[in-house]
Amino acid sequence: MGTTYKTLTSGDSVSTRTLLHEAVPITGTIVSGTYMDSTTANPVTEKNIKNYSHGMFQSVYDYPYLSSSANHIFDVTVGYSSNSSLSGAASVQNAKKINIYNQMAQVLVGFDHTGSVREFDKDGDFSTGTKLRECIFVNFARLLYKDEIKKASLSLVVATGSTMPKASKFAAAKMLTISDHGADTNYKVNSPAGEYGILYTASAAEAGTGVGLVYYQAGIAVLTSSIFDGFREQTPEQPYSFGRVGAKYDTSSVNTVMSSSYITSSADGFRNRLYNVAFDNTTELNSTIYFCRAHHNDFNYSSNPTYLTGSKIRVKGNSKSNEPVAYVTSVGLYSANNELLAVAKISEPLKKTPSNELTLRCRLDY
Repeated sequence: MGTTYKTLTSGDSVSTRTLLHEAVPITGTIVSGTYMDSTTANPVTEKNIKNYSHGMFQSVYDYPYLSSSANHIFDVTVGYSSNSSLSGAASVQNAKKINIYNQMAQVLVGFDHTGSVREFDKDGDFSTGTKLRECIFVNFARLLYKDEIKKASLSLVVATGSTMPKASKFAAAKMLTISDHGADTNYKVNSPAGEYGILYTASAAEAGTGVGLVYYQAGIAVLTSSIFDGFREQTPEQPYSFGRVGAKYDTSSVNTVMSSSYITSSADGFRNRLYNVAFDNTTELNSTIYFCRAHHNDFNYSSNPTYLTGSKIRVKGNSKSNEPVAYVTSVGLYSANNELLAVAKISEPLKKTPSNELTLRCRLDY
């Protein structure tokens, strides 16, 4: 039978979904220190940190950002709610910091029944609970997290401590590990941006304390600035220094920096205390597999003009009893309008005769 086309039925295809994961480590030296410009003093210029004239966030790259080889890693900014104690006319960039908080909350948290923008909530329970009103926002580049951050894979290690020279800031600091522990089975879905988990500290002093949120599909981590406020294990309780002057840190608290300095100063303070970031990204691979079946009486002849010589089938031979033979080299998938949509090439020709059958598995990934 000289079949040229064969219609695929619903039973000839199947769709699958595969999640691929890749580890993404980001060391603190890339974020703050690897690409220092030695020709500048105060303030120190970092070639892989891009600041903007609007002053609303910083962009961090893995290489000097003017280079064509540079890849965008993440953006960092800060903001606070209009209900925050930091909000006031005396605060520097007060309106911008409130706008940043509201824009992030609008996208990630949504609105309440009155139409007002909700505030970030420590445990995701919007009706009650502690609100996160002073926040640091880390927006990871799509290049890194792909379709989403894998749940229970995010870990941030930040340095908290007193005034210290830049060269020894991590050696002398109290290290605080923040992670979305247990989020693979315990995550929230009441966000317009998709699924999110709660970020917890892993310190002995405050084990299990919620200090932020991570939005997996949006690729955004929201941290409360209170992680730099100090812990009750100190006597008397003292805030950790957060300010930065040139290559050294001053004794300004995080609240002082967030209220009396520019957004970029707060971003500098956070970056220079970021020791390590690690997470697994997720790529969602959707596939449709088509089973192209050539039964014993299908595709035993070719439409190629070279298949015939005179009136004889070239590959059949001179004997009338010989079976026709065709060699399958590719498979074409066509639309209902006979438009060629995809071609699958076979590594070597497959012999097809009336005495055998073939099933070719063609997979389309998208």
